[in-house]
Amino acid sequence: MSTLTIRMPDDTAERLKALAKSRGTSMNKLFEEWATQALTAWDVERRFRLLAAEGDVEAARRILDRLDAKTRGGRKASPRSAGQAI
Repeated sequence: MSTLTIRMPDDTAERLKALAKSRGTSMNKLFEEWATQALTAWDVERRFRLLAAEGDVEAARRILDRLDAKTRGGRKASPRSAGQAI
């Protein structure tokens, strides 16, 4: 396990201590939770960008058009199927 030293203004540190106390947790656990949340968000974004880079735009538009048709009961063509910009 690693140990990190974080420099911050004293008033910020005191407020974070109060936050941790109000949640019934330690400062260490508070930062560990935030780190986990940040890394999860980063992983999701990286995966999304990887999938998007490999994706087939026309196939995605066809799927969205089918969903639009179901949602609208087949009433009116979506802007995508009419060739208009989204």
